[in-house]
Amino acid sequence: MDEIKKERLSRSVEAFVQNAGGIATGIATVETLAGGPPSADLSYVLPGARSAVVFALPLDQEAIERYLAKKDFKSSNIDNRRVNSMASGIALELAVYLRMKGHAAVPVSSNFFYREDAPLGRLEEQPDISHRYLAVRSGIGHFGLSGNVIRKPEGAAIILGSTVTTADLIPTDPLPAEDNYCDRCKLCQASCASGFMSDEEDATVTLGGVNFTYAKRRAHERCDYVCGGFTGLHRSGRWSTWSPARFPIPDNDEDFGPALMAAAGPYIARPKSGVGFFHAMMPRDRGEFTCGHCQYICHPDVPVRKRRYRMIVKSGVVIQREDGALDAVSPDQAKAHIASLSPELRALYE
Repeated sequence: MDEIKKERLSRSVEAFVQNAGGIATGIATVETLAGGPPSADLSYVLPGARSAVVFALPLDQEAIERYLAKKDFKSSNIDNRRVNSMASGIALELAVYLRMKGHAAVPVSSNFFYREDAPLGRLEEQPDISHRYLAVRSGIGHFGLSGNVIRKPEGAAIILGSTVTTADLIPTDPLPAEDNYCDRCKLCQASCASGFMSDEEDATVTLGGVNFTYAKRRAHERCDYVCGGFTGLHRSGRWSTWSPARFPIPDNDEDFGPALMAAAGPYIARPKSGVGFFHAMMPRDRGEFTCGHCQYICHPDVPVRKRRYRMIVKSGVVIQREDGALDAVSPDQAKAHIASLSPELRALYE
């Protein structure tokens, strides 16, 4: 492909995404991703791949704040599912466009697809292609301390999507490191009941000779256990996620697998809201967004960040009523509610 055609197609795919509702578009290539982890290898999904188009879509900030304040569980769940579906849909439409232009192309699912050939198979939850790696290398955003991709003005409240293609496209540059608004305030860590992020060690990823750093992640089962809704009560007992379960959160990584197994039965038996998602690795294939604190709390404006943290820790503890409704009450009221349940019902929550 000559340079004029390459430039024209590169601009066309950016315009395509913008026309579909994307707020940012980047292009990564095999050269700009060289030396990266396995999930930066474009050929995994498309032999002969040369480029990937990555883009961001915004989440509803108002719904996020109602969610963090434990006033509205459903709106943010519906928005998150809708935007993820939209990201996967744009990736598919862009792949069709590129194929019709004569280039092989493969859409990458926005989430919930994991490699089967990892040492532990899908249990490692290693994506086929990491949207995050593509996004930071191509200038969509920076890594925040949490490892989420952050950008102004949306913060981490974005969903990423990607399309991999054999087309030779012009790569876009990463954003200047000095423009990263992350000041390591650690509110993402403070709002994570599972302790998923290390508060002592960082992880560094090298993509095309450029280094990107964020907090080292501990066992992924930590996030599965809490963000997956199996439990939600912080160790302090003063606040929770949207999960009404109160099963203890272990201290050590190796104890999270058994904790997950023990909590699976109660998870299945508890009523669900009906606004979650289908996930092949969840019990009975059904899940709900009950946490996401590390993503939702992160905002470029420090006062907003601090306000969101207060929302999380001051809005109480979630309980589940007999009809399945979720309500946030004071820690003492939550204890009284649990104590009032029959032993059979109580076993579903603690």
